Amino acid sequence: MLTATGLTKKYEPRTLFRDVSIQLSSGRRIALVGGNGVGKTTLIEILIGSREPDSGQVHRPKEMTIGYLPQELDDELNGTILAVTLEGAKQINEAASKLSKLELQLGSPDTSDHERILAEYGEVQSRFQQLGGYSIEAEAHRVLAGLGFSGDSTDRQVRELSGGWRMRVSLARLLLSRPDILILDEPTNHLDVDSVAWLEDQLSDWHGSLLFVSHDRDFIDNVANRVIEIDSNGSHEYVGGFAEFVIAREERLAQIEAAAAQQSRRLAHTEKFIERFRYKATKARQVQSRVKALEKIDRIKVPEKKELKARFEFPSPQRSSRIVAEITDASVGYDGKAVLGNLSFVIERGNKIALVGPNGAGKTTLLKLLTGELSASYGKVELGNNVDYATFSQHLTEVMDLDNTVLAEFKSSIGDPGTRNLRTILGGFGFRGEMVDRRIADLSGGERTRLALAEVMANPVNLLILDEPTNHLDLPSCDLLEDALSVYPGTVLLVTHDRHLIRNVADALIVVRDGRATWHQGVEEELLRPGNSSNTPSRSSSSHSRKTKTAPVKQERRSAAEHRNERHQATRDLKKQLDRVEMNWEKAEKRVTEIQTQLADPKTYEDAEVLRALTREHEETSKQAAKLMENYEHLTSRIATIEEQ
Repeated sequence: MLTATGLTKKYEPRTLFRDVSIQLSSGRRIALVGGNGVGKTTLIEILIGSREPDSGQVHRPKEMTIGYLPQELDDELNGTILAVTLEGAKQINEAASKLSKLELQLGSPDTSDHERILAEYGEVQSRFQQLGGYSIEAEAHRVLAGLGFSGDSTDRQVRELSGGWRMRVSLARLLLSRPDILILDEPTNHLDVDSVAWLEDQLSDWHGSLLFVSHDRDFIDNVANRVIEIDSNGSHEYVGGFAEFVIAREERLAQIEAAAAQQSRRLAHTEKFIERFRYKATKARQVQSRVKALEKIDRIKVPEKKELKARFEFPSPQRSSRIVAEITDASVGYDGKAVLGNLSFVIERGNKIALVGPNGAGKTTLLKLLTGELSASYGKVELGNNVDYATFSQHLTEVMDLDNTVLAEFKSSIGDPGTRNLRTILGGFGFRGEMVDRRIADLSGGERTRLALAEVMANPVNLLILDEPTNHLDLPSCDLLEDALSVYPGTVLLVTHDRHLIRNVADALIVVRDGRATWHQGVEEELLRPGNSSNTPSRSSSSHSRKTKTAPVKQERRSAAEHRNERHQATRDLKKQLDRVEMNWEKAEKRVTEIQTQLADPKTYEDAEVLRALTREHEETSKQAAKLMENYEHLTSRIATIEEQ
């Protein structure tokens, strides 16, 4: 178990977070959320030991293994895709190396202690088998296939891949290592909807502890059983997925606001008493007593929601023709090789269209065809009259001048601002006050993404092309981007793996898969989550794997995989129900403790009516807690029975 208590980190004059506590134990799958720039990545670096807190402690048992996937890779990955992935199986690799050395010793004619070496070889071989050494290559192929690698691509050198695909290889290596604690910082940023759905299935049954940062609500809901929100005032832990987090957070904020209002009324009453009797000698002692009491009171602070949000607004664009773009029997590709063929569809003014499909299927190619960056091999592609467009991609964050301030970078990107106030525009995107004078190098990934979006959206266009706009954004900013796109008066082409954003913005899908792009009116759920972990793409194993794996063993592994998937599907709803019961049980137990504290106070017995009410509530809440405990034990037993079958 990894435990951290009272963690505080400051970068003067800002305090990123203070008094953050977290516990990572087996079975906990925690989503870490909070606004851009509050220090989520910094907190993770403190937990893994690469950065020190200003105050607080982290306890890491020596024997514990921690696997960490950062937002951006620092390590240079050398070797083939398969070889780098297999590096994750460290224990198996060590056992395999030991076996090779023992085999050399056994084959040497000079070996004097043959019996001892043979016995040691048997022990190491048994451990190698228990660890899954004979099936590790097949497991590596399964993981790589789930993350979008075809069987014939695993022999490619990793250095030939783009940054996003290298990140997938690093994730595959990490999953194969099976650490005690797995920490992922925005793991879905470089994945498509297929791979995100596959990863959800893998992580929802993770055997150890999981901590991850994500802006993807569906991903949080399907994987997490706890959510921890951090801000400059501390951390707040909620039991359940994203839906439960939203409800519980609103309840907590409402309670804080009510408590603050009640405290404000009491303080106003006390201040009024002090002011009224300040100069009256007979009341001097009481006045002084109240003045001292006011000085000692810890004022309740209500979180300012406006600090958590950015506001995206679009200037009114010129009106385009009804037909924004039309593709007729077109084909497109590179170097004479077709990537997409038989393309025919019409995009009309006001359409909000999401492009979905696996990475490498041709979504970006289709966008380049529409914008004229690529020409059709045959067929016809036409943009309508008065169509002007702007394109957002993560590339915009990579070409920023790191020495520029936010204001200078924004000004250089949009040209002549006319009569518009640039500080006002930037304020709408969350850069308020002194933040516009911060250097680009000092911004978080989410803050750079917000700035890039500001650059794209500052000038009026009637066709907006967004390629993964939510990468690195915090959840409140994703909400507001969703709201802005919903009311945007122009046409939207959206490439994203965020299924929540697609559901709430898109009115049509273009599914890019297997060399084709097909139009689907509306948003069908099965198109956002095609297949599952038991239906991963087919893949070919190496010659060594074919030699060591017999047909019966392959069939046994396939049956085991199908069984795991059936078990997961059968227990998923029960586990969500268990999380809800646990949350309510904790609330009831907490209330029982509060009532017991009140009943232990002699002042409680001065008011008979209050005493009766507390006694009655204690009895009812105790019964409720006992019933919830029975329900919890029943659900736990049902889940265990299903998993044992």
